[in-house]
Amino acid sequence: MLELLSTEGCHLCDLAIDVLSACPEVQDFEVDWVEIAYDDTLMQTYAERIPVLRHPASGQELGWPFDCDQLQKFLRSIAAG
Repeated sequence: MLELLSTEGCHLCDLAIDVLSACPEVQDFEVDWVEIAYDDTLMQTYAERIPVLRHPASGQELGWPFDCDQLQKFLRSIAAG
């Protein structure tokens, strides 16, 4: 599972979603959209960094901006464990 840390109305988050949709490797993962606005800790940590793709099990993060190649490398690093 991956989490896309985001907030409503974030145009950069919309761009990140486009990249996620364009990379076929993402289909191997469930991606949950996490609204940071309702969690004070997430807001403090990510408000100026979103969108951030996070792998909760390992704590690895991929911050914006990223393209499909960078996303693929991130996913391979997760798979390699």
